[in-house]
Amino acid sequence: MSRNYLLIGGNSGIGQAFLDQELEKGHRIIACSREPDTSVSHPNLTHCAYDATDENSALDCPDAIDGLIYMPGSIQLKPFHRIALSNFRDEMEINLIGAINTIQKALPALKKGSDPSVVLFSTVAVQTGMPFHSGIASAKGAVEGLVRSLAAEYAPHIRFNAIAPSLVDTPLAEGLLNNEKKRENSALRHPLKRIGSAAELAEAAAYLMSDRSSWITGQIICVDGGMSSLRTL
Repeated sequence: MSRNYLLIGGNSGIGQAFLDQELEKGHRIIACSREPDTSVSHPNLTHCAYDATDENSALDCPDAIDGLIYMPGSIQLKPFHRIALSNFRDEMEINLIGAINTIQKALPALKKGSDPSVVLFSTVAVQTGMPFHSGIASAKGAVEGLVRSLAAEYAPHIRFNAIAPSLVDTPLAEGLLNNEKKRENSALRHPLKRIGSAAELAEAAAYLMSDRSSWITGQIICVDGGMSSLRTL
């Protein structure tokens, strides 16, 4: 059955893969971003301009939606002593405050949806301490707390879950994968000996957004090549 999804930040990477996959399945999507990519057209796709970090930015949301997926994120890896307070605030704004702002605006439409589901994104660096990740791990740790709290508050009517990936081959991670040596070393750090693809993460998100996951809420799903839980010899 076709569902109505609100996608925040779907111009590239995992968001673009999710958009492509779900349109192919016949779902209807409202794709919102600061600069909508209107070159992408489809009968079931609507674009809207929206800044998640601006509480005055209007969210063009229909009366009822069945799912919200929040994709905006950041990767700023620096030694702790070199991270300005403004950098920590920026990480919180895009990853946490933007999600809060968007969820609050979308709540009336979610409440009218069919088995509505909200999916946010965390990172493997929350569960597994990693050097130079203090900014993003702090922000995404807050996102995980938000997910669990909202899952409890809105059960059984709206489900909230998050996906915690490791390194994924997307434009956001381009600086970490911009030569073959970096790419090889990154792959070897994972028990499955490769980095993730945008399509794999999009499939995980699609599952959590669908009614196939109707008994899952308040969970942080690790899609990370085994990074968070395995140590191979």
